Amino acid sequence: MSVWAEVVGQEPAVQQFRRAASPEGSLAQAWLVTGPPGSGRSTAARAFAATLQCEEGTGCGQCQACRTVTAGTHPDVTVVTTDKLSISKEEVRGLVLTAQQAPATGHRRVVIVEDADRMSPGTFNVLLKAIEEPPPLTVWMLCAPSAQDLAPTIRSRCRVVTLSLPSPQVVADLLVRRDGVDPDRAERAARAAQGHIGLALRYATQDGALAAREDSARELLGLRGVGQAVLAAQALVERATAEAKEHADAVAAEEREHFLRSAGIDDGRVPPALRSQVKQLEEDAKRRQTRLVRDVLDRYLLDAHSVLRDVLMLQLNAGRELVNPGVRQDIEATAGRGSALVTVELLDAVQTSRRRIAGNVPPLLAVEALLARVAISLR
Repeated sequence: MSVWAEVVGQEPAVQQFRRAASPEGSLAQAWLVTGPPGSGRSTAARAFAATLQCEEGTGCGQCQACRTVTAGTHPDVTVVTTDKLSISKEEVRGLVLTAQQAPATGHRRVVIVEDADRMSPGTFNVLLKAIEEPPPLTVWMLCAPSAQDLAPTIRSRCRVVTLSLPSPQVVADLLVRRDGVDPDRAERAARAAQGHIGLALRYATQDGALAAREDSARELLGLRGVGQAVLAAQALVERATAEAKEHADAVAAEEREHFLRSAGIDDGRVPPALRSQVKQLEEDAKRRQTRLVRDVLDRYLLDAHSVLRDVLMLQLNAGRELVNPGVRQDIEATAGRGSALVTVELLDAVQTSRRRIAGNVPPLLAVEALLARVAISLR
């Protein structure tokens, strides 16, 4: 199976990548892959990396090079991903050194930076020289939601490929074909995820995930007072914090164990010379937790947006399919009580809340303000 089989709903982008990798194509050495979360930016970047290394030159998916790139073990393909707030200068300096090396076994040295938008302006400056004058066999691939998320000096030196969210039907077909999900469940999950492939897989395969999402939708539409909204916001942020802490603690424990093992420490006693490095691991864990809390809350806000969108579609008699058919009764009741103008204002309020959280407003304050407004508007 071709490495491009999982890059679904992105035919123009796939054609552009394949043309660039072909002998008659023009291969840029710096690429910027943009698209909304869930569109498959990193999947496309990895598929392109595999195509560049492929023994057949097509991304066949069968040769040793394709298989190792897909598995993440190819020595000439470096992938940087982070769940922290930012990608540090030190990490980028390490990438620049890696990018200067000649390929060990493959045709190219490929460096993929997922979430490149998490670089600071200072970090972009570290990267700029490497992007401007890469070695002849090095290819950089940066992934970000939009070109505007990167410094102008960086994006002007990259060939931009823009992805879009695939349709729910395309995502459902992928879940059935790749993951063996029941077709009805796959369609319901894909619609709820609004084309976000990762979320669709989660809803389709994790017990209770889709039901929990629908419970949250009913709770949102059932808000009637400010006090109720404040309690709901507090509970939501507490759940997000607990989920983020559990994941961050697990990653931190794994990183600490790996560090101690690498340093030859088997009794847990860290010598003074290494304590600063352990301290850095702890700081990274805190930043990771902060980022994860924001990510969990943003996922909830996107779900809330989809519910209010369904309300608006019914109010406008738009004839569009609901994103949340599992809570149709609640959506219909809300649509019948309110006005389209109020719903549009609430949709704007959701986006405002997302921007506030991304801009470092305390999450609890942002979510409280939003849910209080929803409660007052839906009375």
